[in-house]
Amino acid sequence: MLLTEENLSGVKCINSLKNRIFCTVLSLIVCMTFLCSCGGKKLDVPYTLDSEVTSFNAIAFKDETKINPFASDLCVIVDDIIDEDVDMSLSDAAVLFDINNEEVLYSKHAHTRLHPASLTKVMTAIVALKYGSLDQTLTATDSVIIREKGAQTIGLKTGDKMTLEQALHFLLMYSANDVAVLIAENIGGSVDNFIEMMNDEANALGATNTHFVNSHGLTDDEHYTTAYDLYLIFNQAIKYEKFTEIISMTEYETSYMDKSGNAINKTIKTTNAYLTGAYKAPENVTVMGGKTGTTAAAGHCIILLSKDNAGAPYISVILHSESSESLFSDMTALLDEINKS
Repeated sequence: MLLTEENLSGVKCINSLKNRIFCTVLSLIVCMTFLCSCGGKKLDVPYTLDSEVTSFNAIAFKDETKINPFASDLCVIVDDIIDEDVDMSLSDAAVLFDINNEEVLYSKHAHTRLHPASLTKVMTAIVALKYGSLDQTLTATDSVIIREKGAQTIGLKTGDKMTLEQALHFLLMYSANDVAVLIAENIGGSVDNFIEMMNDEANALGATNTHFVNSHGLTDDEHYTTAYDLYLIFNQAIKYEKFTEIISMTEYETSYMDKSGNAINKTIKTTNAYLTGAYKAPENVTVMGGKTGTTAAAGHCIILLSKDNAGAPYISVILHSESSESLFSDMTALLDEINKS
């Protein structure tokens, strides 16, 4: 079958490729070229159109004469990388990445599509930081009212106003679902447009096994991602200084205005049990921050930025753990792999 621009799901032709012929030739070259894995090692699996490995894409250089693997500066996972000493039986997917060395330290079901719960809000924050300004005033409409039983909110009402900076704290620290809608509507112009922006950003990052239908992560059959895609997304998020600042905070106090201009005072604490001291990271590992998420469909989920004693960064993800206790117990065991690297 001739590979064309239309039937390629995994190859991106970027930088205004001159014509369809170039894109087809580019794709054929990639199909015959082995991608580089972490640390510069060659993978034994070539690019294929039906591959579920989201990092198997190609980007053309601006001069349109060369190609390089999409993930040339990222970690690439093909198979599970398991340590028998780590019992991850109570969690459906888990990954641990050494960022500086582009090395996969652990991988279980990295490319399995799962519900992300509130880890979705990492992408919500990326789009907000990319297209909004921190001092921008956001105004709530009726859309912010979340009626799902048990959904985390700060109780926004129509006409409430706050800055994007305030909203990002409520979003990332407290995981407020109504604030996720507030951000989407104000930054995107509409919720639907913001969701399209989220999916466009995911595709641009290579997270092609990801599909968002909302900005908060409440359950929908068509809302999914993978542990690997979340690594790609979080790796982009931590490039924003404000994002890393917020996810490292334990408590935040602020006031915003209701529709009549009256102040509403709020104090929130992080949902990250490592930062609150409820759980301790392994010796020689410091949890810098992250995002948690929980729904009935997604189970208990977490993504973290951690550092070793030398200050080297690591990203870890666990999806669909059976309980909060198993989530943090499994994550502690996963982080201890840093001491073995």
